[in-house]
Amino acid sequence: MAAMTHQSPAFPVPPTADAGRQIAQLRQVLALVAQIAGRPKVEPLDEAGLDEQARMTGAYDHAAPIVQRRFDALVSETAIWAAAGVEALLAAHSIDNKPQAAAARLAGELETALDEICRLLCA
Repeated sequence: MAAMTHQSPAFPVPPTADAGRQIAQLRQVLALVAQIAGRPKVEPLDEAGLDEQARMTGAYDHAAPIVQRRFDALVSETAIWAAAGVEALLAAHSIDNKPQAAAARLAGELETALDEICRLLCA
């Protein structure tokens, strides 16, 4: 009689959007927030941005599944709080009130989060 082993079934992982595109979308949010903060306008999808997008997609495709899941979680978490921050900035923005300090803080947090996300794939 053969010994039986118990193995957990493989859990299906939902397909992820292109990792480079996700980074590019967060960079677009950063560009908007930086503009609200009064920083000079930056084009997030210039040649360097497109190069980064391709590198991130390639790195994600070759990363271990645990790194991919961590990347997905960080991108999702960042997108959620960034969207909430942008909504708050837009709600607070009026002719008399320009929330530049809050936008600068959000931009800084987004930059930090993007650096952490990119380091995860490029480590």
